[in-house]
Amino acid sequence: MSQNRITSLFGIKYPLIQAGMIWASGWKLASEVSKAGGLGIIGAGSMYPDILREHIQKCKKATSLPFAVNVPMLYPDLDKIMGIIIEEEVPIVFTSAGNPKTWTAHLKSHGIKVVHVVSSVKFALKSQDAGVDAVVAEGFEAGGHNGREETTTFTLLPMVKKDLDIPLIAAGGIATGAGMLAAMILGADAVQVGTRFVASDEASSHINFKNEVLKAQEGDTKLTLKELAPVRLLKNKFYNDIESLYTTSPSKEDLKQLLGRARAKQGMFEGDLQEGELEIGQISGLIDNVIPAKMIVENLIAEFETAKLKASQIEF
Repeated sequence: MSQNRITSLFGIKYPLIQAGMIWASGWKLASEVSKAGGLGIIGAGSMYPDILREHIQKCKKATSLPFAVNVPMLYPDLDKIMGIIIEEEVPIVFTSAGNPKTWTAHLKSHGIKVVHVVSSVKFALKSQDAGVDAVVAEGFEAGGHNGREETTTFTLLPMVKKDLDIPLIAAGGIATGAGMLAAMILGADAVQVGTRFVASDEASSHINFKNEVLKAQEGDTKLTLKELAPVRLLKNKFYNDIESLYTTSPSKEDLKQLLGRARAKQGMFEGDLQEGELEIGQISGLIDNVIPAKMIVENLIAEFETAKLKASQIEF
């Protein structure tokens, strides 16, 4: 596989990025993906500042290869988080769920490459104007926090590509090499994969949650809680409670009261499959095994090369 704009920008072998998912993406997963030739990402969204520092330091000890930190800007302690990232000389930061202008210039002044995650053309162009080095265009198939517009990945990609000058990373509904190739044909320079890496040995998410991902079938996830922060969840008791509450035309406060605190930790990290929040993408319906992250990277790249060969033989 030859170098392209993303592999050159990040100094990685493959145009494959592991998403920075809360309660799943610690230093073990990030370092293994980076060592396998992709870009591993530590998910700061579920970490206190001192825990993030520990993960960054352990990741640096585990590999000398590039890795990144994902920072959802809707979480508290942003000043401390960014300070630690700068002090620890993290080379790449992915920001999401906020205004890219807030931190991009400051991070870049310290030599850090900045990528912003978007779910619309409008915010892709705002990110470019803010000076980011690349954008992730994430369709609503993706797990976790998501766009309200419900624009699918393969609709969003060509729309963003048409007006974007900087490198483009595709995310949402990609867990196979064929999906990776399709995204790149539509204009992506690389793909970001989340759900497939949740079902890895190194993901820090609870084994109960991983096993539930393996059981998921088509239609077992849904985007909900749009009034707060849209999130795609596996259907369980907590999800059903949300749906029941919606029949009463709830206020934002009603939804916040039901959500409470630490639901995501309860579900994905502690393994409470009934009362916890289980964030995962639609592509979970294709995943049926938990394997090492290195094998996931190797499989994706092998599948990509096979799909590329098959595509070259298509006749019409």
